[in-house]
Amino acid sequence: MELHPLSYVVVDVETTGGQPATGDRVTEVAAVLVEQGRIALLYQSLVNPERPIPPYVARLTGISDAMVREAPTFPEIAGELAAHLSGRVFVAHNARFDLGFLGAEFARVAPTPLEALLPGTLCTVRLARRLLRHLPRRNLDAVCQHYGVEIADRHRAAGDAEATAYVLRHLLEDVSRLGIHTWEELDRWMSRGTARSKRTRALPMASDGAEGI
Repeated sequence: MELHPLSYVVVDVETTGGQPATGDRVTEVAAVLVEQGRIALLYQSLVNPERPIPPYVARLTGISDAMVREAPTFPEIAGELAAHLSGRVFVAHNARFDLGFLGAEFARVAPTPLEALLPGTLCTVRLARRLLRHLPRRNLDAVCQHYGVEIADRHRAAGDAEATAYVLRHLLEDVSRLGIHTWEELDRWMSRGTARSKRTRALPMASDGAEGI
């Protein structure tokens, strides 16, 4: 598959904490389309997590219990969100985090795993690690600063997703300069030095969270 004609959906979630396996839930989600050079917000919504938001999280994101009290629950938005994700390459800055949370949310409401809707997954943290080795950090702030991308609303889903979409465009331009033009070539390049299977290599790795915030 040629990289540039692919349809990408760049996703960011805000959550009550860092561990969906221990009951943390999504409080906000946004999806931004990157297609044929165009960047457009597809979807954005606060989400009622049906549990309290810890004070330190509320301070970081600016999302309070009061803000989500009347927001839809995840089951109420799952269908519309799935329609935006289906058939598009899932992209996030630390994709393991965002995909993990959304996968857990969808598992509560749908028999089909979220990954089954996606033709591929791309982590911009992993791409930045390979392409921007000279940077001391590859978190979203550092990578945006490198490319001159402004984050309009940091630690809110739409602001972070839109910034990541512009970062993705720059990263894809950089891999093209290396002579990488297809998904298969990118997968092989990203997996050099690992012993993972081809399917696993296309997915984000377990260590991606270290620089994703």
